[in-house]
Amino acid sequence: MVLQSSLKNCLQLSCILRTLKAGFRSTTSGGLIIQSVSNDVYQNLAVEDWIHDHMNLENRQVLFLWRNSPAVVIGRHQNPWQECNLRLLRQKNIKLARRRSGGGTVYHDLGNINLTFFTTRKKYERMENLKLVVKALKALRPQLDVHVTDRYDILLDRQYKISGTAAKLGRTTAYHHCTLLCNADKFVLSSVLKSPYKGLKSNATPSVPASVKNLFEEDPSLTCEMLLDAIVEEYATQHQIDHHITLINPADETVLPGINNKTKELQTWEWVYGKTPKFSISTGFNMVYKDSVLDVKVDMDVKHGRIEVCNIDLPEQWLPPALCSELVKNLTGSKFCPNETTTLATTLLRVCPQDDELHSRWNLLCENMIMLM
Repeated sequence: MVLQSSLKNCLQLSCILRTLKAGFRSTTSGGLIIQSVSNDVYQNLAVEDWIHDHMNLENRQVLFLWRNSPAVVIGRHQNPWQECNLRLLRQKNIKLARRRSGGGTVYHDLGNINLTFFTTRKKYERMENLKLVVKALKALRPQLDVHVTDRYDILLDRQYKISGTAAKLGRTTAYHHCTLLCNADKFVLSSVLKSPYKGLKSNATPSVPASVKNLFEEDPSLTCEMLLDAIVEEYATQHQIDHHITLINPADETVLPGINNKTKELQTWEWVYGKTPKFSISTGFNMVYKDSVLDVKVDMDVKHGRIEVCNIDLPEQWLPPALCSELVKNLTGSKFCPNETTTLATTLLRVCPQDDELHSRWNLLCENMIMLM
């Protein structure tokens, strides 16, 4: 029985592989519906890139369905320090990803559905895609009050955002992707999408805050699977195709040659943080040491995620000027990153005079500097 089951699974996977390869390479007209078997945000974003870069969409359209484990996804031209609580992301082990499309920041988890509509640039029409989603929701639950706004959001009960949207327009190919909140963790969502960083000035694209609601809150019988099925059925009906879903493994190089390199690139510090538009920080913090409180001022310019200019203003008698200058010198050119700053501070501490009080003051200053990141 085990052997038969294993053989059956192998045959099914082989069939899926052939179908997917044929679908990707086919020049016949029609639509293709694919769904990722992965919940990794970097792998799924890489699939979007791969389809956009490699697939011939002249005579067909593609719907890509995907869900992610907890992740925050920022737009291509956004500043992560401006958009989210990076310290909280690190504490909760929530991934941060930068996508290649514009738009605002969104929180993903398994209670959120992601839909990507691929077409040629000439046939790109995000309003029609969103109307398709609304029609599917209405077919599933006619009582739902859902509609598309002029900003290409989908609202529930005229006030709650259940879907955000973004797009990438290439020379010949385009894609429009949107989210759909079914049963996402709203507490985590609101917590991680709240920046604690003060005194930050940036020309990066800001997100527009909105009240959100899960469809599950409106109707507890709804599940992500039901919503996906309804959208697939509506998509298949509109494009007059079989509503068969082809599963895809985003790590399979035999189907998607070069996909793993795309995935790795999306995970690099240089892409996630280094692509941030230039910004500045003018802030301060109070340091409590023994019976005194010191007011420290910090000014920094950050370009490509690296500290370009750094000034730290604190009382001279509190820390030797030469030591403070050494910290500023080493911070300049380094990544605006707590890990790198921690390593740098630890290295500098080793060359400090062996003075316990001086070491305590140094550690306190560095801890507060790291909190800015």
